[in-house]
Amino acid sequence: MTDISFSDIAIVSCGTLSLELNYLKKQGFLDTPQILYTTPGLHQDIPELERQLLRQISKAKEKTEKVIVIYGGKFCYVNMDEPTRLMQTIIEEQGPTVARIQATHCMDMLASESERNRIAEEMAGGQPVWWMTPGWIKFRKEVFKGWDQGLANENFPKHTGGAIVLDGVGYLDDYMEKHPEAFLEYSDWMGIPIIPYPVTLDRFKRLLTDQAEKLHGDGV
Repeated sequence: MTDISFSDIAIVSCGTLSLELNYLKKQGFLDTPQILYTTPGLHQDIPELERQLLRQISKAKEKTEKVIVIYGGKFCYVNMDEPTRLMQTIIEEQGPTVARIQATHCMDMLASESERNRIAEEMAGGQPVWWMTPGWIKFRKEVFKGWDQGLANENFPKHTGGAIVLDGVGYLDDYMEKHPEAFLEYSDWMGIPIIPYPVTLDRFKRLLTDQAEKLHGDGV
C-alpha cells in the first residue's frame, strides 16, 4: 500500500464505523483534518440519512474541498419511494471533489465477499451468517431502533451460523470482559451466538487510499 496523505481531505461517515476511523486516525494513518459522522443505523430511515449526509458533506466542504464519504452503495441506502435514486446518485450530485468508498456496506469495507465466505466456512461450516462490525455492538440501540423481539425472531435465527463480528480494533474482547451480562443478553435477544472474529484494517485502508488517490489524481 502506497503512502498517501489525507491532509487535504475530510471524511464523512456513518457513525457505525467511528471505532475503525478513530483508530486509524490515532494510529496516524488517517491524517485528515476532519471526520464528521451521521447517526448510526440510518439505513432504516432513508430521508433522515440523506438529510444528515448532505448536511455533513456541506459542513466538510467548509474546511476542505475534497471529501470521502464512508457509506456502502448497495445496502445502506435503499430508497423505496424513488428506487432509481442510489447512494452513488447522491455522491455524483456533490461534484467531482466528493468520492465514496467502493463497498456495499460496512462489513464489506472490512472483509471482501470472498473473505467473508472463507470466514463463514471456517467459523460456521458455510451456514448462513449474520455479519456485523463492532459498531453494531456499541450502537445497538441506534442500529436496531424500533426492533422488538418479534422482529428479531423473524430475522436472526435463520442465520444458523451465528452473528460474526468482524473486529479490526479489538473492541469485542474489551466489551465481553467489561460487560459480560450485556453481551449475553444481546446474544439471547438475537437468538444466535455472537462470535468475534479478528481482522486487520488493511482492506479498509486500501479502500480509503483508492479514493484519496482518485481525488488527488483528478487534480481537484
